[in-house]
Amino acid sequence: MSKEVKVPSVGESITSGTIVSWIKKNGENVTEGENLFELETDKAVLEIPSPGNGVLEIIVNEGEEVEIGQVVAKLNSEEEADNTEKQPKEETREHEQEKTAESVKKETQEKETIQEPEQNKTEEPESPPSTKIKEEKQQSVSSPPVQETIEERQDSERVPMSAIRKKTAERLVKAIQSSAYITTFNEIDMQKVIDIRHEYKEQFQKEHGIKIGFMSFFVKACIQSLKEFPSVNSQVDGTDIIYNHFYDIGIAISMNKGLIVPIIRNADKMHFAEVEKAIADFAQRADQKKIQPNELTGGTFTITNGGVFGSLLSTPIPAYPQTAILGMHAIKQRPIVIDDQITIRPMMYVALSYDHRVIDGREAVGFLARIKEYIENPDKLLLEL
Repeated sequence: MSKEVKVPSVGESITSGTIVSWIKKNGENVTEGENLFELETDKAVLEIPSPGNGVLEIIVNEGEEVEIGQVVAKLNSEEEADNTEKQPKEETREHEQEKTAESVKKETQEKETIQEPEQNKTEEPESPPSTKIKEEKQQSVSSPPVQETIEERQDSERVPMSAIRKKTAERLVKAIQSSAYITTFNEIDMQKVIDIRHEYKEQFQKEHGIKIGFMSFFVKACIQSLKEFPSVNSQVDGTDIIYNHFYDIGIAISMNKGLIVPIIRNADKMHFAEVEKAIADFAQRADQKKIQPNELTGGTFTITNGGVFGSLLSTPIPAYPQTAILGMHAIKQRPIVIDDQITIRPMMYVALSYDHRVIDGREAVGFLARIKEYIENPDKLLLEL
């Protein structure tokens, strides 16, 4: 008795997806729990395990869109698999016989056509020379040479958008069309945080099994600042503003297929090491296609770090319906003035893009100023003062 392989439910809001690739080949023996195929939804790429044992019979090809609950393959017994292999051979033999009969019929028809008398053909009267020249000119004018389009060039390639990229594009367009976003900037001296990381990196890794990064400092700094400026931790619902008194922080992670933003739930209750572990876990599972769709929903505020790619400045777009997003950037040695003296310091530009319908300029500037204060004086941040 064969067992059906169906597209499993991977989230409340997800109704369809695309089979990116089959991990197991057609006719291959698989066991329960082995990953069969990669399913791409509008939120993540997931590896779907086998629901049982058997010989894989693939029904839906790679690249095809499927609905949740749709049968995409079967797991057959070895006996059923043998029968399945024999059936296509018989069908192929029948198809070849039909094809041979059709070709014979076609050849007979062609011979009959060739043997038709020439006088049966209707000759068209030859146009006068002047008419021919006029027609040629009209034809030349009506079809002048057209510049080669991009699609006609041989060195161009048309590739459909992935489900993740399409959904990201829809959200970004919706965010721009429905909100009034502007961006404000500040710069932060990263020297003290760098010193802390350098001084305690070995001890931190020994005790917690993970390196201490910059992101945990910014997550903690954002949480403290969000408590002081609650409008930055809000969202618009019609004519209402929803102020969130919890802190689910989204961390933007880049993938080959696009950008995903997994959520650190209740980040205000987590220690620095727990934040770093959560981020490292998201990054690892994103590469392994293990991120679950429910880990990408919700979120009250987002942090994105374009600095890992060398970005010096940017204006990020908030993850709709959130009202704000913090953009981190590359750390660069720059001359600044401290106590009337010019000195070289490791500086980072930060950007806050926000919905001006909800957040006033004073609040946005104040929020960034507090971020700057916490990062430049990490003692306060560590003590959550």
